[in-house]
Parts: sequence; C-alpha cells; structure tokens
Amino acid sequence: MSGCCTPEGSCHTSESKTVYQVNGVGSAHCQGVVTKAVDALDDVKAVEVEIGTGLVTVTTAAEPDTALDELIAKTVDEAGYEFAGRVGG
Repeated sequence: MSGCCTPEGSCHTSESKTVYQVNGVGSAHCQGVVTKAVDALDDVKAVEVEIGTGLVTVTTAAEPDTALDELIAKTVDEAGYEFAGRVGG
C-alpha cells in the first residue's frame, strides 16, 4: 500500500474526469485553441479534445462543481466555441 492510502485502503488521490460537449471543434487548430484555453484553468490537471466530435475530457483534482462547469463554459465561449454542457451523468 502506498503512502497516499489510509489503513482502510482508501486513497487520497481524488482525480475526476468529466466529459463536456463543445461545438465547432472541426480541426487540429480548433482542438489546440480549446485545449490551451481549458488547460490554463487552475483546477484543471489535463484536457483531451476530440476533433470532429467536440468531446472534451477534463481531468480535475476533485469532483467538478457547478462553478467549475460555468468557468469552463465561459472559457470555451471566450475562445470562440459553443459550450453545450456535460455529456452523460
């Protein structure tokens, strides 16, 4: 058991991945713009943007809340793309 885990076996690394839909990501250029914009946010650890589908997977240190969703939406909109919300649950 590594040092990040408690004796009960639960680990303190609470990384969370959330998928968002962003419309207008049709090229590598668009992918780069959205990736750079979202990755610059403080709470974001990693970003993956799919060309064509516009699916943006955001990895954060903790479970994202409404405030982070709104910040990502604002950031995507300011980058010139349409934020369509979370995908799935």
